[in-house]
Amino acid sequence: MALSATLLLGGIATAQKVDFEEYDLENGMHVILHNDPSAPVVVTSVMYHVGAKDENPDRTGFAHFFEHLLFEGTQNIKRGEWFKIVSSNGGINNANTTDDRTYYYEVFPSNNLELGLWMESERLMHPVINKIGVDTQNEVVKEEKRTRMDNQPYGNILPVVKENMFKNHPYRWHTIGSMEHLDAATLEEFQAFNKKFYTPNNSVLVVAGQIDIAQTKEWIKKYFGVIPRGEELKRQTFTEEPIAQTIKANYQDPNIQIPMLVTSYRTPSMKTRDARVLNLISSYLSDGKSSKLYKKIVDEKKMALQIGAVGFSQEDYGMYIMYGLPMGTFTTADLLKEMDEEIVKIQTDLISEKDYQKLQNTFDNQFVNANANVEGIAESLAKFYMLYGDVNLINTEIDLYHSISREEIRDVAKKYLNPNQRLILDYVPSTEQAKN
Repeated sequence: MALSATLLLGGIATAQKVDFEEYDLENGMHVILHNDPSAPVVVTSVMYHVGAKDENPDRTGFAHFFEHLLFEGTQNIKRGEWFKIVSSNGGINNANTTDDRTYYYEVFPSNNLELGLWMESERLMHPVINKIGVDTQNEVVKEEKRTRMDNQPYGNILPVVKENMFKNHPYRWHTIGSMEHLDAATLEEFQAFNKKFYTPNNSVLVVAGQIDIAQTKEWIKKYFGVIPRGEELKRQTFTEEPIAQTIKANYQDPNIQIPMLVTSYRTPSMKTRDARVLNLISSYLSDGKSSKLYKKIVDEKKMALQIGAVGFSQEDYGMYIMYGLPMGTFTTADLLKEMDEEIVKIQTDLISEKDYQKLQNTFDNQFVNANANVEGIAESLAKFYMLYGDVNLINTEIDLYHSISREEIRDVAKKYLNPNQRLILDYVPSTEQAKN
């Protein structure tokens, strides 16, 4: 799909410009349209500027809960019918939630565009939020937490890291939230959350694929233009004091037998240049089996079963989380020493021209792949509008990466990746007998 998004030149994939049109409805909903005639499919998606960070500290988990709850049905779509309607019309759909936003989408054959628009307008205008839906999804979310976190080896790394890295910002709790908070919430609280955040003026509608622009605009006005504007949100700003000395924490996981070293550095907003430099550093150090850390610690020295890193780029702050599983007689302290040596090298010397070019090629490929189909393009358009404030980053962000120098890589590593600026988490087997 979306063959127009990529082009092969001499065997190298390059990105082509993604054309789009954007405008606002009178009720404040932002609309972005992207016509791609290369395949007869269309994506209808809505991103809402509400995530886990918008929750009450005593009612965490609401944003993720709504990702599930708003598939329960509407005044015109009976309970249990949503997925049947989509599949019977040749479509697929899904949703996902982060700390910063919630995203819903359908992919239909292009002749079902009007159906997709109607369904998303129904979700926004006529959701049915009642006790049976809340009780049903409460059990679904609890099972998801048990499966993905509580009974999953190393499944609680992220919640533990977050609660230690953030003291004031709502990023300190996990997106899935507290089951106790969800159990204690009243139906009126769920309804109030919906009324506050699920409004046209807190959302962006993206339609991407094989579309007739004029007809699409008519349908958008018909289905979304009549939805009343919501109250203006007053967002609170949360700041964190810089980490000035090493944070040490310990967590016992009954599902594991091998201890894991976890280190985490707090990073700036994903909108900043420094965050993009840190993305390059993360790739250089720990992205895949050709990265510096993997080749040294796993391949050459045989000290670890696994070495890796995860970068969490978010709207307000981010995290760069590195981890390792020691092998044989080696310890997590041994792994930390090796990791630190590689970081000091980046802080001291410029990476080689060869490694620098490899990084550029890696990010070129990631950029192309992100826009290789209409689903990816739709989500990128929504994300760049809502979280970055610049839709055209879908075309220009790669230029920012190309402009980053080797000197910047060294200087940013010096600025953020120091021992006194991080969390060291000993993630160890439980002293009780491990679960089967």
